[in-house]
Amino acid sequence: MPDRQNTDQKAPNGAERDPQQPWMRIDIISAVPDSIRPVLESSIVGRAGRGGIVEMEVHNLRDYGLKKYRQIDDTPFGGGAGMILRCEPVFACVEALQAERSYDDIIFMTPDGELLDQPLCNTLSMRRNLIILAGHYKGIDQRIRDILVTREISIGNYVLTGGELPALVLADAIVRLLPGALGDAESALTDSFQSDLLDCPHYTKPAEFRGHHVPDVLQSGDHAAIERWRDQQALRKTRERRPELLSDDHLNAGKVQ
Repeated sequence: MPDRQNTDQKAPNGAERDPQQPWMRIDIISAVPDSIRPVLESSIVGRAGRGGIVEMEVHNLRDYGLKKYRQIDDTPFGGGAGMILRCEPVFACVEALQAERSYDDIIFMTPDGELLDQPLCNTLSMRRNLIILAGHYKGIDQRIRDILVTREISIGNYVLTGGELPALVLADAIVRLLPGALGDAESALTDSFQSDLLDCPHYTKPAEFRGHHVPDVLQSGDHAAIERWRDQQALRKTRERRPELLSDDHLNAGKVQ
């Protein structure tokens, strides 16, 4: 997890932070913006926006469409099924945003991008301004990727009807890491994958439910023992479910039981 000491004074990029400004701005470009806005206005992401922690804007690509019908796509050269997003509306939207501020990354959500993982989320959470381009239809003109896009990200080895859901996944994964987004700052630090391991089991009241009991160690008050138990459980779960995550250090430590 990136270090954020002196978070009251320092922005994620290390510069002096203006307390009146959010930690980050994220602009999402979409052909169907109404599928994105309700999600960004709810839960932790919505609360972070209302609290001034992050500024998020969704831009309708059709506002930059061509001619009377606001065209944004066309048939592919060479023939074939599906429609392709045209260069002109995407460039017009991005360049309008760039005229207002400098962006650290222009991200295109695509199945053939680098796979999103927690270290990448941590890295992006340190940026100041991001553009996320949600593709739609069959794809986007390659020249958009060649000229504008600085990073291509996938959320998995499967295909969706558009890039809106992946854009929301990325935005959520980033925003929750910003200072103040979560009520308990330690929560993000102990999530699955922050230590390259899956998370350990968690319990709350009641201590007994339908014959199933909370482990005694969690009720012992012995914080060192609790921490050891959680580490062991995280290692065990990772070995059983995602063994490829285990490093030689984990295996050589002899803690995986």
